[in-house]
Amino acid sequence: MQQSVLSKYVDPETLNRLAGRGLEPRGLVAGTLAGNHKSPFSGFAVEFAAHREYVPGDDPKHIDWRVYFTRDKYFIKQYEMETNLVCHLVLDTSASMRYGEGPQQKLLAAARLATTLGYAVVRQGDKVALATCDESVIDFVPPGNSMGQIVRMTERLDALKPTRKTRLPECLLDLCGRFGRRSIVLVFSDFFTDVATLEKALERLRYSRHEVVLFQVLHPDELEFRFEGNVKFRGLEIDEQLLTQPAELRKRYLEALTRFNETLEDACLRNKVERVVVDTGRNPAEVLVDYLNARSLRVRGR
Repeated sequence: MQQSVLSKYVDPETLNRLAGRGLEPRGLVAGTLAGNHKSPFSGFAVEFAAHREYVPGDDPKHIDWRVYFTRDKYFIKQYEMETNLVCHLVLDTSASMRYGEGPQQKLLAAARLATTLGYAVVRQGDKVALATCDESVIDFVPPGNSMGQIVRMTERLDALKPTRKTRLPECLLDLCGRFGRRSIVLVFSDFFTDVATLEKALERLRYSRHEVVLFQVLHPDELEFRFEGNVKFRGLEIDEQLLTQPAELRKRYLEALTRFNETLEDACLRNKVERVVVDTGRNPAEVLVDYLNARSLRVRGR
């Protein structure tokens, strides 16, 4: 049972494509375990950072005697600790995410991306957590760094029944209070919500010094509006139906989508939030490889 559920969300071919790639933090991280990333706190571990003057109570074994012999003063060697990061995966499971069929369904595509990134985080020795939400936070899997954590996540995802509307900004504010110390927050949604309200939630996350990445998951139909003939549209979050001729609506729809995306992008830029547009028609391995490669270049300042 566990293996079949896991294989639904984690594809071995995609994992092979991601081999050697990890989710590197853009800034310093603060953790509780020894790990792979620089901590903002100074201690006595791993890599030399700087000197400071000796004060009574310091351990004499950390005195730099070479400096003492040249300056006739006691100085302590300080080191940068290496630490772990926590990656919080936030998945919008509202009814609008049901759109699409098979692997192109938005919710399934988002869940697969989230789980695969979670797998990569655990594989590099860090912690991952999962939150699912619609009108409220449905479920929260606390941070863990074992492969059993990935199994737990997939089991929770497989039990989802998306039927309600979205209140993503309110959910993010709720979750911010649960996250604690600064971490990486990856949000998977179509973000069809009020952008001004969403921006307030992003501001709150950034105020708490979290790094935030928005994965805007959209179906090819939403990106291109390639409908022909007479089409009846049925609301997923509202009980309404509309019979239309898409050819007459396509131009105005695409213009409205462009305006919405520009508004969302502006909100992200103002808050130093990264936005990644995901077309569910693309191979998920290609989406993740492109993203992790681009991220690695930015983190390393190339």
